[in-house]
Amino acid sequence: MQKYVLGGVLAVALVVGGYVTYQYVKFNPPAFLIKLFTATKPAPELPAGPRAPLTVPEGFEATIFARDIKGARVMVRDQKGAMLVSQTSEGKVVALPDLNGDGQADQVVEVLSGLKQPHGLAVICPYSGNTSADQDACVLYVAETGELKAYAYDADTYKATYQKTLATFPTGSGHFTRTLLPTPDQKALLVSVGSSCNACDEESPLRATIQELDLATGRMTTVATGLRNSVFMAHHPVTGELWATENGRDILGDDIPPDEINIIKQSGNYGWPICYGQKVHDTDYDRKQYIRDPCADTVPAHVDLPAHVAALGLAFVPEEGWPEDYWHDALVAYHGSWNRSEPAGYKVVRIDFLNPEGTLRQDQFTEDFMTGFLPEGGRGASDAIGRPVAVMAEPGGTVYISDDRAGAIYKVSLIEPPR
Repeated sequence: MQKYVLGGVLAVALVVGGYVTYQYVKFNPPAFLIKLFTATKPAPELPAGPRAPLTVPEGFEATIFARDIKGARVMVRDQKGAMLVSQTSEGKVVALPDLNGDGQADQVVEVLSGLKQPHGLAVICPYSGNTSADQDACVLYVAETGELKAYAYDADTYKATYQKTLATFPTGSGHFTRTLLPTPDQKALLVSVGSSCNACDEESPLRATIQELDLATGRMTTVATGLRNSVFMAHHPVTGELWATENGRDILGDDIPPDEINIIKQSGNYGWPICYGQKVHDTDYDRKQYIRDPCADTVPAHVDLPAHVAALGLAFVPEEGWPEDYWHDALVAYHGSWNRSEPAGYKVVRIDFLNPEGTLRQDQFTEDFMTGFLPEGGRGASDAIGRPVAVMAEPGGTVYISDDRAGAIYKVSLIEPPR
């Protein structure tokens, strides 16, 4: 009899233990498990020649600006117009000058190496009224996963000299990218710091937030909370508001929760881990009983995007040299799903707003801008020829898109003048 009782106790213990383990892994998936699901074979080589193997709208053409930039992520311009790119997986920052203006990088110059998962970049120059002198006093800011560092940067030699460490960030499990965006007056840096988990109550007050670092005082203040992983940010060209993409949590099924685009308000709480989208309560994670709606005081998403597309790069289209119907629309990079039965994303989309202020249309508001990263019938990242990351929209009908799978920077150019 004791044998049967003991067997029953062990069976119950196994069931309970298995359930507890499942719940833990569900909300805090370990890195090795994510790598198991996201393991991919090497990307196929890009074709020879300048043309990119991707599809863009009629009137545009896509070319390869730079190749062999493994793990290419964030792009910025230095003070003399050369492109700087973070190679997050390689621990590097490189410069890609195009001195002859032929639409292809002349060379790949290593600016920094030996970094720990560098992602966010920013170049800020002082303004003294003497432009030529200011060009020699620019600072390159690099956000590694655990630190924000400042470097004196020479745009003639592409040399960066360490000055100081401005801030430290929590490291460990979870989202490791730290992205930078200067404030419009360039007196501070906005820093996005992702969550340590899929869904949890964070111990660090810096996690799942956007922070602002005052460059004069070094003081860091919280701008917004409840942001699981806002990897990219941009200021709206008309309203000046701060917008950010947001990656929703995993393991809720194919179609929820949505990825998001948020308009970031000072002291706003955007809901994670207990709310998402249009103030929807995540009862899978948060099973408490409330008298009052726990999402009532959270800020809803401005745009609900498809679930699991991994929305990353965000850029607003300028007016100069662009067709008028593109003005102030947003281009968003969908890096692509890893945990969906049918893959989603793997493209760059255009969000067609109702007006210059960014009011969302109620009807179909997105259209494909760059496709072909995932061949027809492809089942996910392993079948993809590339995965788009950052988007840089510039005057003259030009867009640059980084690809951390193919290790490339693409240039999309308007070849038919705006009507």
